[in-house]
This record gives sequence, structure tokens and C-alpha cells, in this order.
Amino acid sequence: MARRTISIEEKIQKQEQVVAKAKEKYEAASAELNKLLKELKDINNKKLLDAVASSDKSYEEILTFLNRKNEE
Repeated sequence: MARRTISIEEKIQKQEQVVAKAKEKYEAASAELNKLLKELKDINNKKLLDAVASSDKSYEEILTFLNRKNEE
């Protein structure tokens, strides 16, 4: 039984297909990660706004506190 040899062009074409599939998978995973990170950021922003709204401190007092911490 004779073996068929695969040309370098065929090997390149197959590898290009493998890379293309991996790229599609990476892009989908990356998009999902970005979506989840945005969702987490939105949740954290809402928590922060709720904390500010329920605080007995004024907006200016909160900003002063936050800015003071950043300057240290």
C-alpha cells in the first residue's frame, strides 16, 4: 500500500485553518471576558452610588476623602 505524501502547501493550508479556528475561539472568549468585566464594573458602580446615596456625608466630603487618600 503506497502512502500519499502531503505537500508543504497542503500542510500550510491545514495549519492556516487550525490557526483561524483558534483565532475565532480566542476572539469569542475575549468578547465574553470583556462583557463580564463591564458587567462587574456596572455592579461596582451601582454599589458605590448606593453607598454615597445612603451615606450621611455630603458629596463634597466624600470627594475630599477620596482625593486625600489618592494624594497620600
